[in-house]
Amino acid sequence: METFSDSLSTAFRLIWSADPELADIVLLSLRVSLTAVFFAAFLGLPLGAALAVGRFPGRQAIIVVLNGFMGLPPVVVGLLVYLLLSRAGPLGEHGLLFTPSAMVIAQTVLITPIIAALSRQTIEDAWREYEEQLRSLGASAGRAALTLLWDTRFSLVIALLAGFGRAAAEVGAVLIVGGNIAGVTRVMTTTIALETSKGDLALALALGFILVGLIVAVNAAAQLTRQWALRHYG
Repeated sequence: METFSDSLSTAFRLIWSADPELADIVLLSLRVSLTAVFFAAFLGLPLGAALAVGRFPGRQAIIVVLNGFMGLPPVVVGLLVYLLLSRAGPLGEHGLLFTPSAMVIAQTVLITPIIAALSRQTIEDAWREYEEQLRSLGASAGRAALTLLWDTRFSLVIALLAGFGRAAAEVGAVLIVGGNIAGVTRVMTTTIALETSKGDLALALALGFILVGLIVAVNAAAQLTRQWALRHYG
């Protein structure tokens, strides 16, 4: 039986040699998560800006729901997306279940509330500071929202990185809708779970190191972006 030191040594060898199986899993994980962040930003940033600048009936209720959805259980999201994409579901005819597209949909549902809620707070803070100035210039609510989206772009990068970190580390939803199919929908988190259950610790450790390194890099990028923006833009 392979010892822990043997598994650790093999894990580092897999990383150092850029093992093809390892590389495919990492690249698929990045492709799925980055695509989900793109769609979540497309939905979440305008929603956050609208909630920050707009004043309309039900706004506070939407904010409460949005903040609550930041903690959506991944398995519940996976179940709902599964029901939508299954053959009996409304989108079943498109054959998306157990494909990377299904995983993108699930991750997008998970991280859109995070990006929307964080961007709303960031833009609302800027709106309090610049509201009088923008109104004096005759800016409409829509124009003000676009202006603040641009003005706070560096702070909003942090929201996007937070969404990416959540997506990259997620396992429950993508396991349900992706099926963890080798060479098709097997990403880092689902592979770690599978290989650990099989006792193949080398691949699981290698992917674990890469995943942890990725999350640390994302947080470091967020911190550096914030510091750079403060130095150059106050």
